[in-house]
Order: sequence, then C-alpha cells, then structure tokens
Amino acid sequence: MEWTDDAIVLSLRGHGESSGILETLTAAHGRHLGLVHGATSPKRRAMLQPGNRVSLTWRARISENLGVFVVELARERAHALFEHRASLTGVSAFAAVANAVLPEREPHRPAFEGGEVLLEAIAEHGFADWIPLYVRWEAGLLEELGFGLDFRTCAATGTTENLIYVSPRSGRAVSMEPGEAYRDRLLALPPFLLGRQDAAPTPEDLFAGLKLTAHFLDHFVLAPHSKSIPEARQRLSDLAARNANESL
Repeated sequence: MEWTDDAIVLSLRGHGESSGILETLTAAHGRHLGLVHGATSPKRRAMLQPGNRVSLTWRARISENLGVFVVELARERAHALFEHRASLTGVSAFAAVANAVLPEREPHRPAFEGGEVLLEAIAEHGFADWIPLYVRWEAGLLEELGFGLDFRTCAATGTTENLIYVSPRSGRAVSMEPGEAYRDRLLALPPFLLGRQDAAPTPEDLFAGLKLTAHFLDHFVLAPHSKSIPEARQRLSDLAARNANESL
C-alpha cells in the first residue's frame, strides 16, 4: 500500500539506533505515524521538528502496519517557532492537543488547514495576534469531532444580544440578564469568538478564550476517555493568565 500527502510534523521519537517514529497531522489521512529511517542524522532531525510542513510518502505491506515514511521538507518554520518562548509554547500546545484529541488515521482536513494558518501566524506574529487563531483552531477541533459550540443565540431566551456567557454543560451562549444570577457557574464568552471587530481582544479575553476551549476539550473529548489536558496546553493557558494579570 502507498499514498502521498502533505503533513505537519507533531513529534519524533527514537526507534532503534538511527530510526525514528514520526507523528504527523496530514491533510487527507488524519493523524498518522510512520517509521523514518535515518531520522537521527542532523539533517533529518532538523527537518522533522514540530511545526514544519513536509511531503510524505507512506508505504506498508498492509494498512494495519506502522509503515515507512519517505519525507521531504516543504516549509521550514521550526527556527522561527522555537525562537521565542511564546511561539515555542504555542507550537508545543498545538502538537500536544492534536495528539490528544484527534483519532489516529481519521481524516480531518479542516484541522490540518487551520493548523497551517495558525502555525504561519505563530511563526510571523506576536502572542496577542495568534492566540485568537489558536482558540478558533481548538473550537474547530470540537466542531470536527461533533461537539461544536453554539454562540448564535441565548440558550435561555433565544436573543442574539448581549451574549457574554457560555453554559459549561451544553456549550451554548447565554445572554447577560438570564446569566447574571449564575455568573459564577458560567464561562466567559470573549467578544472575538462572536466575530466582533470593534476592538482588539484584551489579555483577559485571550485567557477567557483559552479557558473556554480547554474546558470543552476536557469535558467532551478527553475526560470520557480518562485523559486530561496536556501539560503543554496548560503552559499556554498559564502564559495567557500571566499576561492578563500583568495588564490589570
């Protein structure tokens, strides 16, 4: 069996003396692993850094086998991603969440395409510019997996006005008036997730967005399978929380 696809590198772990098992997020074949011969050579190791885009050819005798990857570099961005603490935290969270929530070998093209946009933004822009994209990427993962969040109308009244909360159970928006009595039990809904462009998201908005998607990834996807939010993803929330506290 054989196929060729575009992919984002998620991780590489050693296998034997000189080979490695490469984990990738592919465009048409989902999260997919394969053996790479000579992966520990300096040239190969540089090519197989998380966040780089590669072209893969996968070969195996039968579909159930691990298979072997033949890899060519398509877009090197690891150098830029690893240059700053925030961008390194971002790509690490991206890779860890993709690994934790996406089933192996199940196609999810929007996750790949959104990941490409996100990683380009992380490589080229500052933290405040790419965090909204990161939150939307995680919201897109929830949608892809059948747990889409609904911010169109208030769950209690049906109104489209003053949507500022989210029910932690249903993932539906709640407006100000019916939500006020339960505000301590509800999640904050940052305006940027409603598509409002009247002002740049505040650090508090960015932290609220990360808290929101982390809650539902845990609630709907991870906890039912006895998993928890990856440490790399928690570090991203911690960084956003520090930025929010410093802005007060």
